[in-house]
Amino acid sequence: MRRDDAKAMRESGYGMLDDSAQHPTFSIPNRIVVRKRSTLAFALYEVLLGVAIFAVGVLALGRAVENCLQASMLNAEEEAVRQILSNRMAEIQAARGVPDRAKESKIDSGYGAIKLIQKSAPADLIESNNVQLNGINLVTLTAQWERGGISQSKQIRFYVYRSG
Repeated sequence: MRRDDAKAMRESGYGMLDDSAQHPTFSIPNRIVVRKRSTLAFALYEVLLGVAIFAVGVLALGRAVENCLQASMLNAEEEAVRQILSNRMAEIQAARGVPDRAKESKIDSGYGAIKLIQKSAPADLIESNNVQLNGINLVTLTAQWERGGISQSKQIRFYVYRSG
């Protein structure tokens, strides 16, 4: 191979002649090397963009976990109130005699103080043939508490029959 041909190959970027060897060796053209450098810089931006997207995803996931924990806590608080109302209803139904007309009590739960209000009144139920049903009381139990400074309440109503 002549020296002019080697110079032309080198300038065109297709290969270069190794002076120590008798055969030409080809290397990566200069154009491709420049493209690789710009591709490497682009890969860095891609990595930064990927890390940013990942960070936003992790923050969103953290917020979702926080919301789930909060909902779980609220559900546990509501379950505690339902359990208190259910227990008091069972006590009233199991007790002898007519339920108290009005009664208030405070119950300390793991979520704060719950005020339990009991009211009882004759049901005044009438059958289809206009006969008054006696001995049936309508009992209303109301639980009141505060959550985050906002007043909350839950109420149940049920009938209790006592003969006599």
